[in-house]
Amino acid sequence: MGTYILRRLLQMIPVVLGTTFLIYWMVFSLGDPTVGRCGERACPDSYVAKMVEEYHLDRPLPEQYVRYLGNVVQGDLGTSFNGDSVSEQLSVRWPTTIRLSVIAIVFETLIGIGAGLLAGLRRRSFWDSLVFVTTLLIISIPSFVLGSVAQLVFGVQLGWFPVTSTQGTWSQLMLPGFVLGSMSMAYIARLTRNSLTDNLSADYVRTARAKGLTRGRVVGIHTFRNSLIPVVTFIGADFGALMGGAVVTERIYNIQGIGGYIFHSIQTKDGTAVVGTITFLVIVFLIMNLIVDLLYGAMDPRIAHD
Repeated sequence: MGTYILRRLLQMIPVVLGTTFLIYWMVFSLGDPTVGRCGERACPDSYVAKMVEEYHLDRPLPEQYVRYLGNVVQGDLGTSFNGDSVSEQLSVRWPTTIRLSVIAIVFETLIGIGAGLLAGLRRRSFWDSLVFVTTLLIISIPSFVLGSVAQLVFGVQLGWFPVTSTQGTWSQLMLPGFVLGSMSMAYIARLTRNSLTDNLSADYVRTARAKGLTRGRVVGIHTFRNSLIPVVTFIGADFGALMGGAVVTERIYNIQGIGGYIFHSIQTKDGTAVVGTITFLVIVFLIMNLIVDLLYGAMDPRIAHD
């Protein structure tokens, strides 16, 4: 297991280098990073010269990237154009986004697996059709539409939840967390249902039934555990994706998290903040995938990490 973890960590290095260089190149090479810093007017030459000197914009792109990477290794994700440390901004905002992502994960796990289990055990019944239609409806609605409708109905008309979540408390984040996890909830329900129906017709399940095991033991001990393997994979990868994909939800509910910070940085064309935040999200995403891979062996002994 130790060798496997070391190999996976080494495999993460080229991924981090490739993704961060691609983002750095798109932000600092495909356009002028000084554009938009002074509103509609062009920035004074003295301002541009200061920016070029401070961010080494006159140096070749590989050299700029190596300088940036050296700072990242030391925990410095750069300084935004308005003088704020990107690392400090993320340290202030990530607890809110973590809370939002955890709420989304809990909703999508409980409801998604529950609905998939119900549909899989009652295949071709009313409940199976209901889960299929409901998940199709959720997948078809864009997140910004679902978020706005939920805000109007449950926040404005019924008053069950606050309209905005500026404080980022657990209670304030319940509604946006549900909205954020809704699409993944639908995918998990379908994934659980299909995985469960496949396993129910497998040879080892027929053998278990032939040995006289009860339906509850066959499903609970033998089938359900194996059916969760692809679901756990999806949930683990989804946690990293939720942190980056919370841009729309955090914007709708005015949440001061990482998603809101990315949106503001893109609006103000703050390239350093965008690159630093995405670098942070890439590392989080890779760590979550590593944890998921390690869970494989715990859930299914047939999967060996040599």
